[in-house]
Amino acid sequence: MDSKTVLEQKYKEIIRSYLDNQDEQVLYQAQKLSRKSIEHRISPEEIINWHRTVMLEVEPNQSSSLLKSFDVLLELMMGYGLAYREHQSLRFQQQELKTEIEVAASMQKTLLGTKVPKTDFLDIGAISVPAKHMSGDYFHFVKDENGCIGVAIADVIGKGIPAALCMSMIKYAMDSLQGNGEPHIILESLNRVVEQNVDPNMFITMFYGLYNPVNHRLYYSSAGHEPGFYYDSNKREFTDLYAKGLLLGIEKKTNYHQYEKFIQKDDLIILLSDGVTECRTNEGFIERNTLTRLIAKNLHLSAQEIVINVYKELERLQAFQLRDDFTLIILKRIN
Repeated sequence: MDSKTVLEQKYKEIIRSYLDNQDEQVLYQAQKLSRKSIEHRISPEEIINWHRTVMLEVEPNQSSSLLKSFDVLLELMMGYGLAYREHQSLRFQQQELKTEIEVAASMQKTLLGTKVPKTDFLDIGAISVPAKHMSGDYFHFVKDENGCIGVAIADVIGKGIPAALCMSMIKYAMDSLQGNGEPHIILESLNRVVEQNVDPNMFITMFYGLYNPVNHRLYYSSAGHEPGFYYDSNKREFTDLYAKGLLLGIEKKTNYHQYEKFIQKDDLIILLSDGVTECRTNEGFIERNTLTRLIAKNLHLSAQEIVINVYKELERLQAFQLRDDFTLIILKRIN
């Protein structure tokens, strides 16, 4: 006998056994049989037919109204069975897609990975957490032949796979430009790449800074990126790290202004994506001074400990559910 016939016979045995003694153990056997039926792709309407057949065998003189009720149940189960099979097919496709996205997210993490430099003049902390599987944020460090530390942070206005693919392109464009100019030149070169290769409906913000350990100055330019902060350790106050510039890819021939800032010992440069300042609680978006208070509370810690503690606190305020990609970088002069 084939598996379908075996299952039908088993079902009939279960019905007869339960009608004889109403043993709950028999009901458990029915549960096990339902799993076997799914494994062997037995449709709900087939099980209804089994049930009708066995009931007629047990009591041939069934009332006509009861037999007609089986016709209604059979029609209902035919529709239900079709919907169930469609649901199972969609679940399978969804699982396949989820697996592919997880693989893509792992590849993105590898492709966009960067090492935080270890120096005797800067303590550097960085954290970047995607709101979903794949991130639209990007940060990168590079140490040039003169010992200067370059730091880039970018954000695609959008989420998901398109944003992640765009960030991968930015990363490889950055790799080709390493050591090839000051921050404003880097942004002008990237702007041409983005203008030629990215959908005009996608917008990219970026900040690029170059820290010179000889004169302890940070040279930086911004392409419409979220303003960072500067912490003056002598005055014990935070100010916005002002920088103005057009988003990448808007106009091909865009010039970016370059700023500079002298960094004193124990001062901080704080760079971030808008997922940090746009942290949303039940009361609305947090204020920028909420963020600076959190940083100030952790000033006695290392830069990496500060960014981790700030992230954990903002994650808690959002009920542990990020609404946007979160990237926070802190540079602290230590020598």
